[in-house]
Amino acid sequence: MIKTSIARKVAMALSGLFLILFLAQHFTINVTSVFSDEIFNMLSHFMGNNPLVQFVLQPILIFGVIFHFVMGFVLDFKNRKSRNVKYVNFRGSTNASWVSRNMIFSGIVVLSFLGLHFYDFWVPEMNYKYIEFLPQNPDRYFSELVHKFHSPVRVIIYCLSFIFLGLHLFHGFSSSFQSVGLNNKYTRGIRWLTVSFSIVIPTGFIFIAVFHHLNG
Repeated sequence: MIKTSIARKVAMALSGLFLILFLAQHFTINVTSVFSDEIFNMLSHFMGNNPLVQFVLQPILIFGVIFHFVMGFVLDFKNRKSRNVKYVNFRGSTNASWVSRNMIFSGIVVLSFLGLHFYDFWVPEMNYKYIEFLPQNPDRYFSELVHKFHSPVRVIIYCLSFIFLGLHLFHGFSSSFQSVGLNNKYTRGIRWLTVSFSIVIPTGFIFIAVFHHLNG
C-alpha cells in the first residue's frame, strides 16, 4: 500500500511519465497515416501481432492507465479533505492555476475519451483476433482508422478530448518532474519541454482526426 502523500505523488508522477512515453509512441505511429498508408499499416500490424507488445507491454499499459487514474482520484480526495480540515482560509484561485485546480476534471474527460477510444479501436481488434479468429490482414488498419473519422460528431468529440488532454499535460507533465526531484537547475528546459509537448502532441492528434475526416 502507498500510505504517505509523498509516495503517492511520486507514484502518480512515474505512472504519468510512463503514459507520456506511450502517448509519444502512439502519436509517432498515427501521424504516419497522414503521409503513407503503407507505413501506417506496417507499423500497426507489427504492434498488433508482436507477442512482446500484446502480452507484456499491453497489460502493463492497461495497468498503468488504471493505476494513474485511481491514484489521481485518491490524491484529489486527500487534498480536498486536507483543505477542508486544516485550511479554513484556503483560496485555490490565489494559490494555484485553474488548470492545476481542475486536474481531476480534465482527467475525467481524458478517461472518458479513453473509454471511447478503446471502444473504437481496441475492442474491435480483440474481437477480430481472439473472438472471430479472422485471418491476418496487414492492409486493413488504415481503412479502419479512416472509417472511424467519417462521422463529424466523433471528430468533434476527439478534438475536444485532445484539448482537455493538452490542459492535463500542461500541468501534469511539469508536476511529474517536480515530484521526482528534477525541477531545479533544469527548470527552464523542463518548462520548455512540457509546454511544447502539451501543445504539439494534442494538436497533432487533432490534425490527424480532421485530416482523415476531410480526406477519407
